[in-house]
Amino acid sequence: MSVILFIGVLGVLIAIFFNGPIKDMFGKNNRLVLKLENAKWFQNHWIAGIFVFSMNAVLFVLTGSLLYLLMYFSIPFIHLLVMVFAVMGSIFSWVLINKAWQGTERNRLKVGAVGSSFYIFLTIIFAYWFVTLKPTYPGEDTFMGAIGLVFAIIVTTVAFITCFVIMGFSKKNVA
Repeated sequence: MSVILFIGVLGVLIAIFFNGPIKDMFGKNNRLVLKLENAKWFQNHWIAGIFVFSMNAVLFVLTGSLLYLLMYFSIPFIHLLVMVFAVMGSIFSWVLINKAWQGTERNRLKVGAVGSSFYIFLTIIFAYWFVTLKPTYPGEDTFMGAIGLVFAIIVTTVAFITCFVIMGFSKKNVA
């Protein structure tokens, strides 16, 4: 499990450092980029940040729900594919929104901070659950629950950093 987590974190770091080629895959002719660019509500940095926050929440809930449903089936390793596609979908969404949003660097940072704050809230919730973890019955070993919460804290922290870097620090290429 640690190796899978390490590979995932390494993959996300590579996506952060080499986000230029990822951004170049989605040009100005993308339909979603054009729709968001032309929407007046989207050019306000607070509303755009709330949109990213909401999108992160929806993607997280959909992924969690799908993983919960997959617990009832005995298909090996399908949950790993779901998580990989969830990460790729999130990065794809952040890149599209970054391409569509126009504004100053300072406002771009605000969009990134507001949008990625969803993952900070999740990190705080998981940290609270970790600190207050108690056995449900006498003699229960809470070690596996603690390991799961540590992994959840790592994943949400990496998601926060990735979203904030892609949304807040990625400059649009001027052609």
